[in-house]
Amino acid sequence: MTRCAFIIDRDLPPGLIANTAAALSMTLGKLRPGLVGDDLRDADGVEHPGITTIVMPILVSDAEGLKGLRQRAAEHEPAGLGVIGMTDVAQRAKSYDAYRDRLAATPQEALRYLGLCLHGPAALVRSLTGALPLLK
Repeated sequence: MTRCAFIIDRDLPPGLIANTAAALSMTLGKLRPGLVGDDLRDADGVEHPGITTIVMPILVSDAEGLKGLRQRAAEHEPAGLGVIGMTDVAQRAKSYDAYRDRLAATPQEALRYLGLCLHGPAALVRSLTGALPLLK
């Protein structure tokens, strides 16, 4: 069974929390299109585009916790764990080209993660995120 969890820096302002979750969700949809259900119709026949077919909790951590989680998660990528990260480099970029150039010049240890999306085997995602609190 597939599980997904978003982990966002709890110290971000609400607008950046929402933006981070939205950006991570778009990438998840690109990587895992099977997680989006079929389009549906309501009782009046109005079509509604498909939405996620799985629960996607939004959990919180702090910047240091996100960095450590990213490192631990990387060890499980060969076992099928997918890891998507949103960094300060991405958030500050005014264009995708600027993001590409800045990211290429930034070593991993200098990145500050604003959020992560972990997706893959349910037991693996739970083992990495089970102790994290929900966003409230």
